[in-house]
Amino acid sequence: MPVPFPEPTTPVPSRAEVLLGYLDYFRSGVRTKLAALSPADLRRSRLPSGWAPIELLRHLTFVELRWLEWGFEGFDVAEPWGDERDHRWYVGLDESLADLLAASDAQAARSREVVERHDLDDQGAPGPRWDGAQPATLERVLLHLVQEYARHLGQLDIVVELAGGPQGE
Repeated sequence: MPVPFPEPTTPVPSRAEVLLGYLDYFRSGVRTKLAALSPADLRRSRLPSGWAPIELLRHLTFVELRWLEWGFEGFDVAEPWGDERDHRWYVGLDESLADLLAASDAQAARSREVVERHDLDDQGAPGPRWDGAQPATLERVLLHLVQEYARHLGQLDIVVELAGGPQGE
């Protein structure tokens, strides 16, 4: 079931819940768009950049892992760039949409736990994610994730339309 758009007039208990609401909305949009594609279109690229929709899902899952667990919390992550091979997004032929959706859901739950453990003004732990720069606050990380999801959902919307799927939201 799609998550409704987080209207600005809907009361929300905190700024963190506002940002989490937008992430939930955009994740839901990605899920809805992917469901509109055939199995062949999930793995087919329609863009010059060469990414396929199923690869985008895996990429977004790893984006959350990189920014919140590896970056912000400074956890040791075995393969923070596990969504890439040869500097391109990658999904193995043995990885199904159902498996990747389950991984995305699990990551979303872990991401929410990270946010609920901290204040938005908390600064991230020093580590390799920051490439020597001062770690960002949780609020900045969440804003980055919201824009990443919004941008990629817009791209996916175009891909679905090119594949003959539904147009618009």
